Amino acid sequence: MSTSTSGVRKGLAKVEIALRWDPSPAGTPAHDLDIIAAVFGAADLHGEPVHLVHFGSRSPDGTITLNRDSHTGQGFGFDEVMTLELDRMAPALGRVVVGVVIQDTGERGARTKTFTAIGGTGVRIREGYTDLAVTDFAGVPAATAATIAEFTRDGSGAWSLDAAVRGFDADPEEFARTMGAPRV
Repeated sequence: MSTSTSGVRKGLAKVEIALRWDPSPAGTPAHDLDIIAAVFGAADLHGEPVHLVHFGSRSPDGTITLNRDSHTGQGFGFDEVMTLELDRMAPALGRVVVGVVIQDTGERGARTKTFTAIGGTGVRIREGYTDLAVTDFAGVPAATAATIAEFTRDGSGAWSLDAAVRGFDADPEEFARTMGAPRV
């Protein structure tokens, strides 16, 4: 099932983004997917991120945390969970883009895995017990990374969600640099 909301809900406060996937077959390299959040200043919504939050980090103000991190996809339910406390973010911050990247480096740094090679993918974005969006990566099978959510603050300070999966063919560093660029 794939659901997308575009600016439908306003005034988001505390949002959870959860990611799941199936482990790789026995004897093959592990599937390692990572959630990344790029935070942009209100004065430059599409420029350089003010900060990035990913595995092993959190936002300097503590408003974005990676609560669960998996390197294999093993376990029950969702393997990685990130919490965004949008209502606590400084007024100088105006946009948060959240994405997922496949951590995969083959020989000489070549990218070898795309979303089509990873089964059982799923993304759930919720506030409290209300699902705002539920989707997977079926629409971007040849991508190695994808944005899954964009949160923007309006003039009154209320946050809204645009949940849409957009694929990228990029390594983790390149994806972190380009995931928040204006869409063409």
